[in-house]
Amino acid sequence: MDYGRYKYEQTKKLQEAKKKQATFQVKEIKVRPKTGDHDLQVKIGHIRRFLDKKDKVKVTLMFRGREITLSALGREVLQRIAEETEDVALVEQYPKFEGRTMVMVLAPK
Repeated sequence: MDYGRYKYEQTKKLQEAKKKQATFQVKEIKVRPKTGDHDLQVKIGHIRRFLDKKDKVKVTLMFRGREITLSALGREVLQRIAEETEDVALVEQYPKFEGRTMVMVLAPK
């Protein structure tokens, strides 16, 4: 067998494997504990669009100044986002604190 032909077939196989490989990105949505209802609905719409494209979504809730005392309110906001997107998303990482931010990761179903 011709070595050049062999190399050509190997590269073609690699290209086909790459074509069928599933890729995703991690998109980030930032919210605050006092984000309004309508603004939150817009953010949830963005999250749904990202999940429909098979991307993971990292929801970051930022606390500034004395807002850090509103950690219970922050958890409620993230819980509400998880509930409203539960038909298209799975919670991959539950809310946890990282300094002054609370982070949750959603993955498409």
